[in-house]
Amino acid sequence: MKKVLKIAFIVRSTLFKVVGGDNMQVINTANELKKLGVEVDIILAKDKVNYSKYDIIHLFNIIRPADHLYHIKKCNKPIVLSTIYLDYSEFDISGREGIQKMFFKLAGKDGSEYLKNSYRFLKKQDHLVSPEYILGHKRAVRKIVSKADLLLPNSNSEYERLAKDYDINKDFSVITNGINTDIFSRIPKVDRIDNQIICVGQIYGRKNQFRLIKAANILKVKVKIIGKSPPNHRKYYDLCRSISDSKVEFISFRPQEELLQYYAQSKVHALPSWFETTGLSSLEAGAMGCNLVVGNGGDTQEYFKEKASFCDANDVNSIYLALEKELNKPIDYSFREYIFENYTWKHTANQTLLAYKKVLGID
Repeated sequence: MKKVLKIAFIVRSTLFKVVGGDNMQVINTANELKKLGVEVDIILAKDKVNYSKYDIIHLFNIIRPADHLYHIKKCNKPIVLSTIYLDYSEFDISGREGIQKMFFKLAGKDGSEYLKNSYRFLKKQDHLVSPEYILGHKRAVRKIVSKADLLLPNSNSEYERLAKDYDINKDFSVITNGINTDIFSRIPKVDRIDNQIICVGQIYGRKNQFRLIKAANILKVKVKIIGKSPPNHRKYYDLCRSISDSKVEFISFRPQEELLQYYAQSKVHALPSWFETTGLSSLEAGAMGCNLVVGNGGDTQEYFKEKASFCDANDVNSIYLALEKELNKPIDYSFREYIFENYTWKHTANQTLLAYKKVLGID
């Protein structure tokens, strides 16, 4: 009888309160692994874990290392780590304003993440699972990476960035992000509006809706901003609204099933972020036939290649030119086909299962 693999996903304690890309990655990967016969439990980092039940402990989010220091000491099981290594440093230095910008510039990359995590703990917005984290962010990241049997970045460039920043040389397997084919298999039959731009994502500085709105104002086109601001970012949301005219519509967070109509009726999806490891909403929009404008920070070029217009997040004119180009291009459905061949959660689960087998030494 074939052994059933049992996996513990250990995720940030706020995963179900503050929805982000890691939320989508965790839930969809777990669902697709279950279809392959793998037992998966999603466990918040703050909760107790009966490690003996599991064959592998799967950690998520290296920029939240305080979540994992405790578990790597206690588990005595093989560990894989989905790094999801976001780099906020360019945004922190160039995209912020006032005293925050000054503090983050002085603190540097690791110091900035230490300050942000510490602030969340002090404000009781998150749980300090491992007090050892107080000894330093960079130390914590290196320790967790050293204990992992295999790293699972979302792209080659993500691994290369992590390896360079923390001077590591570690075995890794790329696990690409994807779309839900059950939801995005059919494009709704609605008229596509040639002068309409959509942007789906959390409304805060890294996603860069402020400069997107500025660029769209020059073009005098319709814009639908769909999402909500995370905790501590309400001022940014208010700033975006303050520069918006009647052509800009703000729509709160919507489930994916409801996003289909918005994607299908829009000519362009724009996510001119300062940094993305993937840009899940850009993948979803591409699957719905939207032309794409994507920020050039992070790992987006490995995913979107020549199928998107890339822009500089810090340059409104760069965003304007990318929007203008994609608004004037015909819709190209060939990228939709490429997404369904390469970027689905089913594909993600297959890659992940191969990684588990590699760690366990089984066929």
